Amino acid sequence: MDSITQIALGAAAGEAVMHNKVGRKASMWGAVCGTLPDLDVFIPLGDPVSDFTYHRAASHSIFFMTLATPLIVWLITRIHPETRIHRRRWALLVWLALVTHALLDSFTVYGTQIFLPFSNFPVGWSTIFVIDPLYTIPLAVGVSAFFWLKQAPSRAFRLNIYGLVLSSLYLAWSVGVQTYVSGLARESLQEQKISASQLITGPAPFNTVLWRTVAMTDSGYAEGFYSLLDKNNAIRFTHYPSDRKLLTPLANEWTVQRLQWFSKGFYKVSRVGEDIVLADLRMGLEPLYFFSFAVGRSTTAGIVQQNPRQLEPPELDMGASMARLWRRIWDEDILVLYE
Repeated sequence: MDSITQIALGAAAGEAVMHNKVGRKASMWGAVCGTLPDLDVFIPLGDPVSDFTYHRAASHSIFFMTLATPLIVWLITRIHPETRIHRRRWALLVWLALVTHALLDSFTVYGTQIFLPFSNFPVGWSTIFVIDPLYTIPLAVGVSAFFWLKQAPSRAFRLNIYGLVLSSLYLAWSVGVQTYVSGLARESLQEQKISASQLITGPAPFNTVLWRTVAMTDSGYAEGFYSLLDKNNAIRFTHYPSDRKLLTPLANEWTVQRLQWFSKGFYKVSRVGEDIVLADLRMGLEPLYFFSFAVGRSTTAGIVQQNPRQLEPPELDMGASMARLWRRIWDEDILVLYE
């Protein structure tokens, strides 16, 4: 999730654990711990594919977070020695702020390696978009209550708990809706006689009303959208080609294998000029994909490996695109979101 949401969640967890015992130090340290796991983005790993696929790895491991908790608690009690009496609560605060960060990230589509070092499987349940105001607002309101209800700390505490409950219920709602839409997608694929090897369903940007499904086929992939306000309980898919044969000469390259693994098979392959480009279909909408990498080059001697290069997504009018997304929520005749 975005940094603001993780800060709000960490601060809310901190206040819930400390229950007004250390003042605003609880929300401050909760916010700090809620931010720490994402600092791995500042560690360069040598190439864009490594940076992409090792993000949310060790720094998001529940095991390593548990090991780091005593060290962070020691630092906090050194800075605030008067709070050492609450060492156990500090430990719970730190652990919850770290672990809820990783678990919340797991509900997005990116892929969070929470089970390292025992498994590097990138968990990504894809039930919530990386930025969703309806999840974040209850948390932010609950945390801010401690600042504008200074004379009523008990009331502020209750509001914070309400914010945590509401955001958690919204997350549960997203799981239920995704399950429902995924079922519709499978039925629609069958009715339209589209043979799919795998499919993934996730929310469109900033909401859980409009959902996007990608189904992988022998010749490419099909993309379809469904809004909970649609009158027709069928998803109409648009098919797009993907030339996976372009990767045959590059099949043994670590870069290609790593992207295939991390994307869980949801990728497209195309030739852009002389570049052989592999794009992760999970993050974006056709034709806007945020993680596309040039992994090879077409030469007179054939396709050869090249040092990976991340491509910039195409420039689009975001205002017009967001307006079209909003219209699609209400109008099921819109088949694609970007034109």
